[in-house]
Amino acid sequence: MKLGWDLRVSLDRYLTSWKREDDPSLGDFTYGFELEGLPQKFLRKYNSKVIQRSGPWEGTRFSGLGMSSLSTIRPSFVQTPDEVYYTYNVSNKSTITRTVLSHTGSLQRCLWSDQNLEWSVTYSIPNDACDEYGKCGPNAICTINSPRICSCLTGYIPKSPLDWSALGWSEGCVKKNPSSCPGKEGFRKLKGVKVPDMLQFWINTSMSLKECRDKCLSNCSCSAYSVTDIEGRGSGCLIWYGDLIDMRQLNEFSSNQNVFIRVTASDLGDDIELPMLNFVAIAKATDNFSYLNKIGEGGFGPVYRGQLPNGKEIAVKRLSENSRQGSDEFKNEALFIARLQHRNLVKLLGCCIDGEERMLIYEYMPNGSLNSYIFDTLLTANSLVWRRRFDIIVGVARGLLYLHRDSRLRIIHRDLKASNVLLDSEMNPKISDFGMARAVGGDQMLEKTMRVVGTYGYMSPENAIDGIFSTKSDVFSFGVLVLEIISGRKNRAFRHPDHNFNLLGHPWKLWLEGKAFELIDEKMEDSFAVSEVMRCIQIGLLCVQRHPEDRPSMASVILMLDSQSAMLPQPKQLGFFDERNHEDVDYSLSNEMTITQIEGR
Repeated sequence: MKLGWDLRVSLDRYLTSWKREDDPSLGDFTYGFELEGLPQKFLRKYNSKVIQRSGPWEGTRFSGLGMSSLSTIRPSFVQTPDEVYYTYNVSNKSTITRTVLSHTGSLQRCLWSDQNLEWSVTYSIPNDACDEYGKCGPNAICTINSPRICSCLTGYIPKSPLDWSALGWSEGCVKKNPSSCPGKEGFRKLKGVKVPDMLQFWINTSMSLKECRDKCLSNCSCSAYSVTDIEGRGSGCLIWYGDLIDMRQLNEFSSNQNVFIRVTASDLGDDIELPMLNFVAIAKATDNFSYLNKIGEGGFGPVYRGQLPNGKEIAVKRLSENSRQGSDEFKNEALFIARLQHRNLVKLLGCCIDGEERMLIYEYMPNGSLNSYIFDTLLTANSLVWRRRFDIIVGVARGLLYLHRDSRLRIIHRDLKASNVLLDSEMNPKISDFGMARAVGGDQMLEKTMRVVGTYGYMSPENAIDGIFSTKSDVFSFGVLVLEIISGRKNRAFRHPDHNFNLLGHPWKLWLEGKAFELIDEKMEDSFAVSEVMRCIQIGLLCVQRHPEDRPSMASVILMLDSQSAMLPQPKQLGFFDERNHEDVDYSLSNEMTITQIEGR
């Protein structure tokens, strides 16, 4: 069987339905190839109204059709200067199959049963609600396994919010913000989708993907672009103008079709193409978000361990309905971490936006969070020797320095704590959770907010009391973390029988009494450089001083950690060192002190 065109004689081979079940005269429905743009198969009624569209060929099938029918047939697509057609062979020579276009407009794959002596329908088109042409209207995408199958593309909102909320999707979506063209705009990558119908388009089969992107960006009417050679080298250029119609998220991992949707800078943030993973793929990777794969829970929601088909392990943060964070924090974290590359920052692999679902997909950290290692008695005793603790302190410091000084954006994390430091397979620390982070430009390193965020016990006084935050707020949190790592005790849970000081006040008291070594975790091994630990205690105390201007920058902290001979200033008054009684006790020393002697404990 051939379905398609013989271009030499302008012969179009297509299917036509019967008029009725018992009337073989020409019916209302046709199914055949159309050659505008990339060749596609269309199911039409009255030769005009589109019922279903196949999408272009992507190597093993037409991109908009499912894999179900491939168990009995091996389809192929031929495109030459003389012919453009579709055909197939059966997978098993004993199989008897046929394709029927019914009088009701259903294209059916039928299989003959020798046992029952009858035909059975194994696959039909339309197969589901998303097969319906333009189901979600313009500028929207259909995802069959989503609770609400239609969602607007990034940068678009429902044209009729009332109809949309009542599951009336036909009017589709319109741009949320006016175009900033020819200003700064970018593209959001949609992975594994059926491309929009080619109503207004431009095509060039020799362009590279970058040339295609530049071509689209230079024309303010361009809505999206993609490659034409889906099954080969990923080259060629297909550009859409105006509304984008009849897109759907594909369920199978094998789909190679990606579309780059044009969005304004305000919708995307500095032209980032963040990989988009579909909901079905993530559900499969996590065994449908199995409780057995749940590895944590935070303000964002639950975190699941998963594995992609290629064997790569991932961590999936899924925004919960009652999350303390929301879509703004989700977008904030996605855009920040996507722009950051450092060995001491967790790596974002992609995200998933599917209806109300919001997920971030990270590299999996097999050793979990630092929180469990320094506060869990069993893990601490077996794993965190001093050298490892010191390396973690240095790694976190380097990650913060990158955020504050060396990244393209100058970023204040605002929620640094032990549970937001993850450990890879070699126990290298990686800072995570950028939902509360803020970027500050140039010399603008001090800001005030009406919404105080952070974790009590790690927040600096000026942030907790006045809502003022700066890089020195992160330095304060880092100081708390250093003291926790050295002592193996949690600031907020610290209790001492002889006084009411917390974990900041306790080492401060010991420091003034010349007994700072008593802070060292008793579970650490017996042999280590006491002077190095004492130096880190002093650095921790310098970082948690009450006044921001007294705290060192992270660049100075790195210098202090790297050089045993550098002079360290003496700590001054600490902030929040007596949380329970709030006594204003003035402990102060003025001499500088440096420790260089290496001793055994």
